[in-house]
Amino acid sequence: MALTEVYWDHHIPLPKLAPIQAKVTVALVALLCFINSYDGEFVFDDSEAIVNNKDLRPTAPLNNIWSNDFWGSNLSSNSSHKSYRPLTVLTFRLNYLVAGGLHPVGFHVLNIVLHAVISALMIDVFAILIGGLAYDEKGRILNHAPKTSLLAAVFFAAHPVHTESVAGIVGRADLLCALFFQLSFLTYCKAFNKDDRFSVQWVVVSLLLCAAAMLCKEQGITVLVSEIFRMGLLTRLALMGLGGLLMLYARWRIMGTGPPAFTEVDNPASFAESVFLRIVNYNYYYSLNAWLLLCPWWLCFDWSMGCVPLIKSATDWRMVWLLLLWCILIGLISQALCSQDSQRRRTLTLGLVLLVVPFLPACNIFFRVGFVIAERVLYLSSAGYCLLLAYSLGHCFCRWLLCVMVLALLCVYVVRCALRSHQWRSEQSLFSSALSVCPLNAKVHYNVGKNLADKGNTAAAVSYYREAVRLHPTYVHAMNNLGNILKEKNELIEAEQLLSKAVSIQPDFAAAWMNLGIVQNSLQKFEKAEKSYWNAIRFRRKYPDCYYNLGRLYADQNRHIDALNAWRNATVLKPDHSLAWNNMVILLDNTGNLGQAELIGREALRLLPNDHTIMFSLANVLGKLQKYKESEGFFLHALRINPNAASCHGNLAVLYHRWGKLELAKEHYELSLKLDPEAPGTRDNYNMLRRKLDQHKRSAP
Repeated sequence: MALTEVYWDHHIPLPKLAPIQAKVTVALVALLCFINSYDGEFVFDDSEAIVNNKDLRPTAPLNNIWSNDFWGSNLSSNSSHKSYRPLTVLTFRLNYLVAGGLHPVGFHVLNIVLHAVISALMIDVFAILIGGLAYDEKGRILNHAPKTSLLAAVFFAAHPVHTESVAGIVGRADLLCALFFQLSFLTYCKAFNKDDRFSVQWVVVSLLLCAAAMLCKEQGITVLVSEIFRMGLLTRLALMGLGGLLMLYARWRIMGTGPPAFTEVDNPASFAESVFLRIVNYNYYYSLNAWLLLCPWWLCFDWSMGCVPLIKSATDWRMVWLLLLWCILIGLISQALCSQDSQRRRTLTLGLVLLVVPFLPACNIFFRVGFVIAERVLYLSSAGYCLLLAYSLGHCFCRWLLCVMVLALLCVYVVRCALRSHQWRSEQSLFSSALSVCPLNAKVHYNVGKNLADKGNTAAAVSYYREAVRLHPTYVHAMNNLGNILKEKNELIEAEQLLSKAVSIQPDFAAAWMNLGIVQNSLQKFEKAEKSYWNAIRFRRKYPDCYYNLGRLYADQNRHIDALNAWRNATVLKPDHSLAWNNMVILLDNTGNLGQAELIGREALRLLPNDHTIMFSLANVLGKLQKYKESEGFFLHALRINPNAASCHGNLAVLYHRWGKLELAKEHYELSLKLDPEAPGTRDNYNMLRRKLDQHKRSAP
């Protein structure tokens, strides 16, 4: 039903702009807030969802995106998170194709543009929610609250809580879901023309757009609840209900198995001792989400692992926040239901619906979620908050104070967005920024340490890994990474202790079993090392790196057949496993099986035609078989790829020495010694060649 002009709209200290001007203004604000994230890196969850997701590659069948989850795992797998978002993955794949690879700029630019478009469309959504549907003589929708809808849309465009969704590429799921949510809502509104007639066709289109929203992110289905506010209630309810049930059934069939299994680390409140404590902590989480909307200054990429300590008794002072939240909500609900002002009732009701309904899938009521707080899930809910905020400001009758408040709030939002977007540009700045927000979060310290280790600063990484283990004594991934660094530093005893503890806490941790085997092998505990390797393979059957390390163990024990079988298994599981191929060639060469070594080397080069290490090993074998010309070709090819390989120059010199090409031998001996003066044997061979050349000169007539 159309409403009259919204009486508080003229209080808003903004100019009344034409529809196109208003949308362009909001879009420009959105761009201003997040533009400095356009050249950021792939950070945090981008690694799994994009960098390591094979479904993005053109070589992967397109059908895979319809059978795999958001992270590239098969939905039927027990390890799948069941995040079914094929349309979002499809946009990632298109980004990959357009850019010709994993270039983050294109991914970031599309996210920023999507947020600008969504922010501009919010004007139409807010206009309908505040002022209802009304048409001019040409059948165009009228905006009865142009200033309020503009202000709410500007707040939405600039809200800092959106940074994770916009600057983090995996936030594309939230952006696309919001876009189709809006389109579904606006299309549904088209089902009612100016004569108030009901169009089934437009409702069907709205349902299809709702399905698209759900294929971008699960909460897209909540748009159905938001659409039940116009006339023709029974018919509309029947259509919406049938469509919703069909979508939920399809979703259930696609997931195959039950919901994903999350651990206490992911969501500690859901593992609380009693129902009372679970309810209390869930409500505390809701109050923290509300605080992020009210004061989005303390933002963090991860809120798990001790970042939010559990409330364990009714005397905890934080219970105040729960009471405050519900007092405010009850006050708003009472006004929405009982106010004599119909415009107030409508705005508050629909603002609360838009605030609460999109948040429902993340509230732990229907199923356990895998996080404590996630800023990205507030993307749609923040629209309801921005609507309520604009409504509140519209009731401030001191105009100069209102102007100051709006201007100050927008300036704070823009500055905070710019700062937070900058932090999301690299993992180093993102992870470091979380240390001041969540100093008790073990995962924050772990990620800072991992980032430092990846950049080669292992000394600094050790202290962060140790702090992560101190904060969370059962943090097996931190133990594993710390054990690896200690292994490289030859602190083998402590490394063994850490890795042993990790596998005792999580017996199916295959990577820790393999690393424990490597440490035990270095400590010459061969039987224990072999058991550790086989445990790793038992828990991860397709584990080529473990087979490779098992082969090294067997080679150290002179169990040559077992070593060759282990390396062969590694190459079967991973045909481009260069180290396994090379070790097979070297072992066969060292044991005198030159013919078999040649066959293996040629097989490897068919799969890895530009691998200079395999060329080098095969060239050595061919030289011993007196196939000098072929050997020379492989040596020279290897040197074209890696011209500064001293060993390659040295062995090519030996080949020329045997072949009788003494001047070429002298040239490559000298190149080898120039690159590595301490190269073993090269100096002796070079001196031997010089004596031979001197003899030739003296014997020459």
